[in-house]
Amino acid sequence: MFEFSIKDAIDIFCVALMLYYIHRIMKESRSMNVFIGVLVFIVMWLIVSQVLEMRLLGSIMDKMISVGVIAIIILFQDDIRRFFYQLGAHRKVNIFMRLFSSDNKKGEVDKSMIMPVVMACMNMSKGKVGALIVIERETSLKDIVDTGDVIDANINQRLIENIFFKNSPLHDGAMVISNHRIRAAGCILPVSHSVDIPKDLGLRHRAALGMSQDSDAICVIVSEETGRISVAIRGQFRLRLSAEQLESILTTELL
Repeated sequence: MFEFSIKDAIDIFCVALMLYYIHRIMKESRSMNVFIGVLVFIVMWLIVSQVLEMRLLGSIMDKMISVGVIAIIILFQDDIRRFFYQLGAHRKVNIFMRLFSSDNKKGEVDKSMIMPVVMACMNMSKGKVGALIVIERETSLKDIVDTGDVIDANINQRLIENIFFKNSPLHDGAMVISNHRIRAAGCILPVSHSVDIPKDLGLRHRAALGMSQDSDAICVIVSEETGRISVAIRGQFRLRLSAEQLESILTTELL
């Protein structure tokens, strides 16, 4: 006799939740069709081997399934990495982890780095100077720093504006702020392939969104075409920000 217990309900709920998150991650990338193809193949394998009991074709598909895990890891390595990052970067997980760590000086130092960034973005916005600033938090950005030119300077409004000046050789890349210093400029960021990005947003916005999806960094963008200030955090945009709104977001996220 079939018995349905509360454990079975929890089991079904967890599987549905897992499939929902996998579907959402795949939808944000270009892997959705591949993911659907894998599901179709699995359904065909179950029908052939379990329902129709076709031995020859079933044995061939069994061999393919046996190495399928490795193939899936190769095909979806970026999406799997993003899935586990989002799991680890979840706010509730971060709150739990912060119970085991303390940083008493963080608030004092971060206040001194916020205003130079805000003032520089405001001036670049007025002059329609494009900029992309990445502020490191818990996730290390050393691999991103290595793609650019190391500066290792104090956070200074004039220095930020000079780096992104149109004739500067470093203005096309991203600036990385790490450990309360301008660590590097001209850095290359991973570009998001999400189809939900508005078409009026350019490559800087795609790079910022990709960086915010792969890490917990805060990405500040100044549009070269419109001069509008935007922020990308945790794979989400906050567009058309004023200087006050930018300051409020940075203060909330960093302090």
